[in-house]
Amino acid sequence: MVEVRLENIVKRFGETVALKGISLHINHGELFTLLGPSGCGKSTTLRIIAGLDYPTEGKVFFGDQDVTNLSSSDRGAVLVFQNYALWPHMSVFDNVAYGLRIRKLPKEEVEKRVKWALELVKLQGFEDRYPTQLSGGQQQRVAIARALVVEPKLLLLDEPLSNLDAKLRLEMRSEIRRIQRELGITVLYVTHDQEEAMAISDRIAVMNVGTVEQVGTPRGIYEHPKTEFVASFMGKTNVIPAKVTEREGDRVTVEFESFRLEGLTYSGEKDDVVIVIRPERISLHPVEDAITLEGTVDLVEYYGFFVEVIGVFGERRIIARTISTREVSGIRPTQPIKFYIRRDDILVLPKQL
Repeated sequence: MVEVRLENIVKRFGETVALKGISLHINHGELFTLLGPSGCGKSTTLRIIAGLDYPTEGKVFFGDQDVTNLSSSDRGAVLVFQNYALWPHMSVFDNVAYGLRIRKLPKEEVEKRVKWALELVKLQGFEDRYPTQLSGGQQQRVAIARALVVEPKLLLLDEPLSNLDAKLRLEMRSEIRRIQRELGITVLYVTHDQEEAMAISDRIAVMNVGTVEQVGTPRGIYEHPKTEFVASFMGKTNVIPAKVTEREGDRVTVEFESFRLEGLTYSGEKDDVVIVIRPERISLHPVEDAITLEGTVDLVEYYGFFVEVIGVFGERRIIARTISTREVSGIRPTQPIKFYIRRDDILVLPKQL
């Protein structure tokens, strides 16, 4: 186990600035996720931590040790690649044993550790098979076993589930979490999948164009986003451009279209804002201390364990979500509809450029 600190990491590729002063602190035994869209800098950050690339500016620490200029093998970090990178001509046993043999461990120790690693990823009995004889999920398990068998200080996973189908992704993310908790190892996980990040992580860093927009627990980031980008990126939500028209302390009146929302909390200075409303926070029946929006039903979409009602309010479409099919049984497109939203469930954030 190791804690990792990044201090003001800048990475330039020619005139392109891929990372613009990244600072992060990853705790001992934590599963920490870098989350963001393609091109945001998360894989570059991962490679710098792994020692496969070096920062233009800034420092990387493992505990109190400055590892900025150390090679990957000297810093004890192991990276599991997106494509698994298994040797096709080697058996499962030989793939997992490869790193141990490079270190010239005794044969008995190699066999003991490989057996332990394959049991950990539930692949005992697969020792003599070859990668082409395995499913995608099994190949991923072999890649993880090969990484863990050398007892790394830090395990790095670069979009490890992107090549798997939906069912296998669910299974493997549970397995990764189980293994991480069983070993208590520090894991840095990279993904662009918000649901995956929220399900698996202790904490998440949301990245955007080479910067970290917010760090926090999955629940904290989902329920209390600090920027418009984080609010819109973390799951389906309603992000509505609006303008502050009145202020009284940290209470403001905000307007969009012809709608006026009074008594909302906002301490920012900008008058150009967005209001953020999670679909599940909108009620289709009256609730206490709620703002009422009157519009027209556009669509009713059934998803099995929940139903979404999409209403049109002026020119703006707003999504409400309910788990009660009874609540929407009589709702049809073009009908009038009222959405009820508690004031405390409406976030007001500065509009980003």
